[in-house]
Amino acid sequence: MTAGAPPPTLPEELLLLCFDPVSGRKLMRSGHSSAYGVAGAALAELRLAGRVVEESGRVRVTNPLPPDDPLLAAAMASLAQPGKDAKRGGPRTARWVRSASGRLEEACLARLVERGALRVETRRFLGLIPYQRSSMGPLDLTTAARERFELARRGGFADPRARALAALASAIGISGALCPGRGRRTERQAMRRLIRTDWAARAVHKNVMSDSADGSSGGGGG
Repeated sequence: MTAGAPPPTLPEELLLLCFDPVSGRKLMRSGHSSAYGVAGAALAELRLAGRVVEESGRVRVTNPLPPDDPLLAAAMASLAQPGKDAKRGGPRTARWVRSASGRLEEACLARLVERGALRVETRRFLGLIPYQRSSMGPLDLTTAARERFELARRGGFADPRARALAALASAIGISGALCPGRGRRTERQAMRRLIRTDWAARAVHKNVMSDSADGSSGGGGG
């Protein structure tokens, strides 16, 4: 973190972990897993702040006071919209993660680009179809994020925030990059087990697995 900069939110921290600090490239080349992860991280952050809970597979807002962070406030506002879902107790968690993922990742990317941590370039597939490619920017916040993750790992992911981050990282498939090597297989398995106890991470993993089963990159747009 730079001097005076606020600490990264859970969505920002997870997104930073999605980039290789050596090559500067995003670990996942296709699909929407990182976007699902950002949406799940927003839910986890709101849960840790006592704003939301999950009941019967649906997200319910328990404290309507908007968070100070604009991205988290926008995420919570979309959870509390009136309609059939509200009457039933809130939107289904996995469905909300899928529908909100695109716009939340875009907002998170924009914030990190503004801070200089990431860079987004527009390229063209076959010279025709425009697409965006993200990479590390001039300010290396990824290494610091890796160091914080490693410190949390050494502490056994003792606090709820660290466990949420580990579960989300495993859910989007970057545990191998964070804990590489055959000798750390047990640690990766432990991270995977955390998904079962974290409803936000389970919703993320469900969408990632659904895309994998469909053989597609999913429908993570907002």
